[in-house]
Amino acid sequence: MSAVIFFCSVIIGTLFITYSAARRAVNPREFYAAGNRLTGLQNGVAIAGDYMSAASFLGIAGTIALYGFDGFLYAIGFFVSYLVMLSLIAEPLHNLGRYTLADAIAVRFDSKGLRGVIACTTLLITIFYMIAQLVGAGALIHHLFDIEYKTAVMVVGSLMTIYVVFGGMEATSWVQIIKAILLLTGTCIVSMIVLARFDWSLAALFDYVSTATPLGERYLYPGNQYVKPLDILSLHLALILGTAGLPHIIARLFTVKDAVTTRKSIITATWIMGAFYLMTILLGFGACAFIGWQTLNQAGFGGNLTVTLLADALGGEFLMAYISAVAFATILAVVTGLVLAASSAFAHDVYSHIVRSGQASEREQVLVAKASSVAVGFVSIWLAIGAEKMNVAILVALTFAVAASANLPMILFTLYWRRFTVQGAIAGVITGVVASLLLVSLGPSVMHPEHGMILAEPLFPLANPGLVSIPLGFLGAMLGTWLSRPSPGASERYDRVLVQAYTGIRPPADRYRRTPNA
Repeated sequence: MSAVIFFCSVIIGTLFITYSAARRAVNPREFYAAGNRLTGLQNGVAIAGDYMSAASFLGIAGTIALYGFDGFLYAIGFFVSYLVMLSLIAEPLHNLGRYTLADAIAVRFDSKGLRGVIACTTLLITIFYMIAQLVGAGALIHHLFDIEYKTAVMVVGSLMTIYVVFGGMEATSWVQIIKAILLLTGTCIVSMIVLARFDWSLAALFDYVSTATPLGERYLYPGNQYVKPLDILSLHLALILGTAGLPHIIARLFTVKDAVTTRKSIITATWIMGAFYLMTILLGFGACAFIGWQTLNQAGFGGNLTVTLLADALGGEFLMAYISAVAFATILAVVTGLVLAASSAFAHDVYSHIVRSGQASEREQVLVAKASSVAVGFVSIWLAIGAEKMNVAILVALTFAVAASANLPMILFTLYWRRFTVQGAIAGVITGVVASLLLVSLGPSVMHPEHGMILAEPLFPLANPGLVSIPLGFLGAMLGTWLSRPSPGASERYDRVLVQAYTGIRPPADRYRRTPNA
């Protein structure tokens, strides 16, 4: 009964937020960027809420509980990724962009072809990630309420679509802010209970778990999940570099008024996520101590039930219901951001700029954005229902690999390489996407003689292709540039990018000769 009350509270609260925001989401600036009204604190909390997915809350704690130190490697990668964003791309992209990544790139390369390629990559990344979240949501709700998996996915998918269609970015942002607060509160409560059971001594907790699993003292050292050092390196490259290319995170850079607020947003998000990921150690070790390694291993779901089982063991049905509702809010907040990013790519980049050549009215743009949100939601629900038995780790690996291999080279070269050409940008994106898809398909996540989608020995040894696909993405962008000629006026256009990226000043259109790119 408690679980039902908490779940209903989350749904009613978020629907009320959407209703309140619906009155403002009447033009593209409001729908895509919440009118640029968010403060650094608000946007930072929203970024943290958008990024701390069910994989972070449920998956990392479960992996730590089962494998010890190796599970924390995910948290390290996720956390460090925001230092890359802060130091290299956050402020320049804010100054260049308007609503989407393609807007920022278009300041230098006004190419419909490149905008279309970026939009397709955005749709690919967001739908892959969304399916993984919806599959996790379906499994969680099915386990807690014994509701049919298909029904659970449809409920979550319908809610995320409603939030975006009626509330736009403002409703999405506040859903993510509330989710982040609930997540931190719930994680802190459970962590404090775990520490209290060990007389507030981390050393006592570590000593206990070092003897509580079959791994013994190795539980506190790396090498339990990832035996090959190259696997760890490849995973970290994808996590650290992939975040800077995730479309739904980049979109949050455009919801504030200036670059200073953007920097404050990233710093705020980094502190919040740092605190959260440190607490996942207490969640994982606490589950190992109070539930038992064998029980967790036999529970199934890849350790994703660890936090709910721990809450039940420490606080009974009430605490478990609260933590389950937090997990539900976590999934809702992330998939809502993904729907908005995907619909923005189609409505703003494809329809408004490619189909209508920038001539669509504001009312038309908003209508198309809402219609595309419904379409994205429907497609995601349909795919997630069919992916019930699929290993979602494949989709997560693809998400970060494609973001790091396709989007990041284009972003960095656009900002920092004068010789870079539009042909190089298109070549880099396509190379990164194809390399990621191909290597994951040939790797152990798909090909395995016993439990793979393809029952055969893997042709590529790494589960995450980042170690190979990321250099290939950069190489494709460089070869595409070296094998093409810069268009007339390209150097002057790059000067404009530098001025706008680092000062926020938009030079007069006639100051630099504007020559369309191929």
